[in-house]
Amino acid sequence: MTAVTRAGAGAAAVIDALRTVRDPELDESIVDLGFVTSTTVDHGSAVVRLRLPTFFCAPNFAFLMVADAHDSVRAVPGISSVEIVLEDHFASDQINAGVSAGAGFVGSFPEHAAGELDELRLTFRRKAHTASMERACRSLTERGWSADDLPRATIGDLPAGAPRDGLVRRRAEIGLATSADSPLLVNDDGTPIPHDQIARRLRMGRTIGVSIEGNTHICRGLLAVRYPESATAARGYLNLVTEEAR
Repeated sequence: MTAVTRAGAGAAAVIDALRTVRDPELDESIVDLGFVTSTTVDHGSAVVRLRLPTFFCAPNFAFLMVADAHDSVRAVPGISSVEIVLEDHFASDQINAGVSAGAGFVGSFPEHAAGELDELRLTFRRKAHTASMERACRSLTERGWSADDLPRATIGDLPAGAPRDGLVRRRAEIGLATSADSPLLVNDDGTPIPHDQIARRLRMGRTIGVSIEGNTHICRGLLAVRYPESATAARGYLNLVTEEAR
């Protein structure tokens, strides 16, 4: 299936739920990336079809996205059953069956998996937080803050907008404080970054951010080559869902 379609009065709510599911490596919504090809909702039963940029996308990343999609849609009010169908992937049968059965990654790949994917998920969320923290600092320096000012910055000092919202969301995902008086520059465990390590951490955050952006462009390109209609169809689908939700 290559055309993007949607059906059922609950499709908009399902898409909203799917927007919270992110590619772990790219830190971007699977909806915005064009990975969602269709959603169908019929009397409380939701079916979502997904596709990825290549046939051999890493099965651990694919499993995370399918499992997260299942959990997010299942939490939508009024949805009583969920089927997430990953298509055109070398491990789609194992992933689809494993997620449907709640078998976990180890149960889905008993001969190959060394463990569940919680640590992998946390590692990528921490990387996303580091990149987001660097973007937040840049938003302050663009407003006149100096490097010497940054150690005293708090979340409340950030201007309203995407950098602040993104940072708060990523902090919540890894269990860090999100209040306005929370220090902006913190380690993965929430402790303030020592002054002499701030420059290095911000360079790391910038490197991670550039890597994420580059990989995102590559994946979008691969998806467009594999499914030439993907970009146009995805835009039309999102417009339809947005109008339906109003």
